[in-house]
Amino acid sequence: MLEKALDKIAEQIIALDEASLTQLRKKYLDKLFQFEPTKEWEKAVITYFIINGVIAKNNLFNHHIVAAQKGETPKRPEGGPKKKKNRRLKVVK
Repeated sequence: MLEKALDKIAEQIIALDEASLTQLRKKYLDKLFQFEPTKEWEKAVITYFIINGVIAKNNLFNHHIVAAQKGETPKRPEGGPKKKKNRRLKVVK
């Protein structure tokens, strides 16, 4: 049930226009830094990260399209997270 709800939310978000979302990003960033223990603040934080998620998704999508047009296997974008080799968490007491 939760997965269906998230899928429906994702469908609605995908339909949003990135240019319009980008214009709203600063507004929600400002709200994010003006902490108040309210539902409005919580919604502003979630909205900010949704906007960033759409922008990141579109950048990744475009990266893959360009790579496919060049006949390349998409590589990690420069400055992106690198794969770590056999790192393990240490227990700190």
